[in-house]
Amino acid sequence: MSKRDYYEVLGVEKSASEDDLKRAYRRLAMKYHPDRNDGDKDAEAKFKEAKEAWEVLSDPTKRRAYDQHGHAAFEQGMGGGGGYSDVGDIFGDIFSDLFGGGRRGGGQPRRGADARIVVELDLEEAVFGTTKEIDVPAVVNCDDCEGTGSQDKKTSTCSMCRGRGRVVAQRGIFHVEQACPTCSGSGKQIEKPCKSCRGHGRIQKEKTLAVKIPAGVDTGDRVRLGGEGHAGPPGTPNGDLFVEMMVREHKIFQREGNDLYCEVPIRFSQAALGGELVIPTLDGDAKIKVPAETQTGKLFRLRGKGVKSVRGHDQGDLLCRVVVETPVRLSKRQRELLEEFESTFDDGKDHMPRQTSWVDGVKSFWDRMTS
Repeated sequence: MSKRDYYEVLGVEKSASEDDLKRAYRRLAMKYHPDRNDGDKDAEAKFKEAKEAWEVLSDPTKRRAYDQHGHAAFEQGMGGGGGYSDVGDIFGDIFSDLFGGGRRGGGQPRRGADARIVVELDLEEAVFGTTKEIDVPAVVNCDDCEGTGSQDKKTSTCSMCRGRGRVVAQRGIFHVEQACPTCSGSGKQIEKPCKSCRGHGRIQKEKTLAVKIPAGVDTGDRVRLGGEGHAGPPGTPNGDLFVEMMVREHKIFQREGNDLYCEVPIRFSQAALGGELVIPTLDGDAKIKVPAETQTGKLFRLRGKGVKSVRGHDQGDLLCRVVVETPVRLSKRQRELLEEFESTFDDGKDHMPRQTSWVDGVKSFWDRMTS
């Protein structure tokens, strides 16, 4: 089954900016994240599809390659910037083990594999930064054998590949170099495999880490912890851990880039007469002056009351949209006052310009329909 276009997956144009991509991914991540759709395989698939599209399009180099070659840019042979890097890349290393990273040269992995984990944050944590303790399932060196895979911590040179870690196999007219099937590319043999790790030298284990989250992060941002990923064979460094952020929905604020939006309900008497409103912000209360005859939907901008960018010193704004709310559970006296107030409008044309315009539009519509 062919993959969908990454821009189509995120619902953006090919000319979309980095902020446009981030907003689109954030929306889809919030909607389809597995934690919010327990057991929903379709939502899980859509989340993975959006994550894959984001990881490619958010990287300038990968995006250029994708724009030029499409999905073929990341198939065998295209990712290295033109041509094949070695014979093993053409056919794939069918003996690569569960724990290692990429293989080169003598068959030894250069490092352990990277790990990824998603951390949910409240908006306040994302804006001001925090430190989170996270439990990370990772592949670590076995303590019993100190990562050697051997009970007595002794290994011998592989008799098949003579320590090279790679052998030459014939496939038709080709002679292909590949990982040694006897030692899985390690170049070593173990006579007495460790019982704890069964000779792998590494085991699955959960570890607890304290992660410092910088101020200003948003959904899709990642923090890299060097060396906190999966362990590689002895003598090779660990992979890295990438902590990806997902910011929870907030009861008051919605975030768009570095700007924050909120809706402020007001009475129609406040909208008509004007007044002063106290508005909550992330660093305390602020006041806005509502002019008389304010209509619902009007935006008030509080400059510098948004989010400070994680990548610089830019500070976003807080935009407050007023919404005129109809009062409920009126007392007898309130109803009498409203009825008296309503009787003063006559035809209302001087006081309700939008309603007058709408009524004129309706009359024009019916005139065309009946003519």
